[in-house]
Amino acid sequence: MTNTSATTYNFKVVLLGEGCVGKTSLLLRYIEDKFNDKHLTTLQATFLNKKLNINGKRINLSIWDTAGQEKFHALGPIYYRNSNGAILVYDITDEDSFGKVKNWVKELKKMLGSEIVLVIAGNKIDLEHERTVPLEEAESYAKMVGARHFYTSAKMNQGVEDLFLELTREMTEKLEQNAQNEVTRTSRVLVVDDEAPVQSSCCAGSKSN
Repeated sequence: MTNTSATTYNFKVVLLGEGCVGKTSLLLRYIEDKFNDKHLTTLQATFLNKKLNINGKRINLSIWDTAGQEKFHALGPIYYRNSNGAILVYDITDEDSFGKVKNWVKELKKMLGSEIVLVIAGNKIDLEHERTVPLEEAESYAKMVGARHFYTSAKMNQGVEDLFLELTREMTEKLEQNAQNEVTRTSRVLVVDDEAPVQSSCCAGSKSN
């Protein structure tokens, strides 16, 4: 247990969703605890870092904020490959933005399979009275695709911290699980290797004729 205090995990997280759903606002609220009433348009992709300490584990989050515009969509794979986690954001007052989340989920699962941890955020709950995305539909969809669902408001600072914390926990669990599986697999391979050691592979001069 002593060595866990020295463990550092580096995770790449992407924020995906339609333009105007509040991706940048969520990120700025989480990183800098700020909110800007003016709409912030992300033109390409930017990333911010956040350092965390969970149960003695040092964690570096590299969070990529991507533009929602359709023309950017084609570049998406460049930004989300090698991602450990994705936050898919929709606006609870905009049903079309929820449909876009479903498209992103399909794409991520096609590209990265079950390796990526997915979290869905229904943003702008300060506008609950204007909601058009039914609560039950959003939550049952998230359950169906194996994602956690959170309701957030960057404006009111609701659910933002929980969202990132839960994602980080799940990514850490998945990484440790994969590492454990790797150790098990490697130890099996080593047993086989030990039975038939190949000397020549480690001797530089063994190939000379």
